[in-house]
Amino acid sequence: MSELVRGLPPLLADARHLAATVQLGEHGRRRSGMGDEFWQYRAAHAGDEARAIDWRRSARADVQFVREKEWQAAQSVHLWLDDARSMEFTGDPKRQAKADRARLLALSLAVLLIRAGERVGLADGIAPPRSGEVQLLRLSEAFTRPAGEADYGEPQARAMLTGSRAVFLSDFLGDPAGVEGALAQAADKGVTGVLMQVLDPVEEAFPFDGRTIFESMGGTLTHETRKAGDLRDRYRARLEERKERLRHLARTAGWLFTTHHTGEPAQGALLWLYAALRKGG
Repeated sequence: MSELVRGLPPLLADARHLAATVQLGEHGRRRSGMGDEFWQYRAAHAGDEARAIDWRRSARADVQFVREKEWQAAQSVHLWLDDARSMEFTGDPKRQAKADRARLLALSLAVLLIRAGERVGLADGIAPPRSGEVQLLRLSEAFTRPAGEADYGEPQARAMLTGSRAVFLSDFLGDPAGVEGALAQAADKGVTGVLMQVLDPVEEAFPFDGRTIFESMGGTLTHETRKAGDLRDRYRARLEERKERLRHLARTAGWLFTTHHTGEPAQGALLWLYAALRKGG
């Protein structure tokens, strides 16, 4: 094994391996974009390089501005990866936690997109869209940060470029109002994309019976019942209602929605994500 491969972060190595297993009809196709003419100014975000800042424009205001060109938006994909505590759940020690599967899918998708000439970044502005190997290392580092403190996550969409695309990966088990707000921001900017709900098979099947104590991963929510089996039908109905609401929100914003289970192979989910973005782009 070469020193280069040995030095890769484990997540990035796994992502490259998964990306290599996906056979793509458009493999290697680079998009030329809409042109390289000036398009708009935007406020600088954390992570923007100093050379990207237009100092003349910034001198006329109290904030710094970045000068964007058309192709930067046309070829940009923003990722939001839920880092809440709920994503740490797995119903089987032998199965990936939801967070681990979401990280693998997000970074594998970034590998494929950058290979095809796209610019990939984070929707929260921490890592603005860029291309190249260094960006993959930045994303890998961002995805392996410790989990947040909240039980459930809320999408961040403040840094998305007008006319770009986005992918949100989450279990979407928190308040749907957060998703609704993020998609409204996206629609205002003409951003299209994909919601991928990542669930453990246990969360879908609800195979519990008898006395059971349910506790959120952060420990802030607890429910005890002596007849868990009696809750199964109501739980499944509520979960289906949640999916239908997410499907409706996505459709209204011009996005796509799907559910992926961690008991299924990751390759199928990755191929679906890539094809959905290419179709939408």
